[in-house]
Amino acid sequence: MLTCDMRDDYEIIEGVKFMSPSPDMGHGNIIANLIATIGVYVKIKRLGICFADNLDVHFPDGNLFRPDFVFVSAEQDRLFLDKRNMTLHGVPDMVAEIFSRSTMQRDTTIKKDIYERNGVREYWMIDPWRETVEIYLLHDGKYVFAGRYENYSEDELASLTDEERAAVELEVPVAILDDFKIKVKNIFGWYLD
Repeated sequence: MLTCDMRDDYEIIEGVKFMSPSPDMGHGNIIANLIATIGVYVKIKRLGICFADNLDVHFPDGNLFRPDFVFVSAEQDRLFLDKRNMTLHGVPDMVAEIFSRSTMQRDTTIKKDIYERNGVREYWMIDPWRETVEIYLLHDGKYVFAGRYENYSEDELASLTDEERAAVELEVPVAILDDFKIKVKNIFGWYLD
């Protein structure tokens, strides 16, 4: 079995080792915002635990990932989580990947397929350039597209008609957390609203 040295940032995808570049500030900001919103909610409600991009996830099929954001429910963390070594041997409940130029192709294809195959219940793909979130939910072993959420500036919202503005989703539901919602602008903003 392959293991990951915590000093090296790499993933093993279908037996191939991929080095992970250091994220930029925008990438890090999105991770911090997910931890500050979803992570705090989960902690207060004692629903489980959230991790940034420092958790090695060893999937049952042999793949090893370091997702940008991971939620592990309270039931699962006792079964699969080694908090001392920052490893999970099993399947997280939720994963979010934030696109970077070097990983975007893998995030939308092979990693999505591996998350689906292993049973990750909710998968978020976050595009920091377009400021969008695409959500996939697992139903009968297959991902179903659950929605695309876009960050609108105040000026952009003001330029829309009343009908267009009414159709804009300003909050993203976290389905596995009984539809807890997070404001889209709190995912991408430098300050929380």
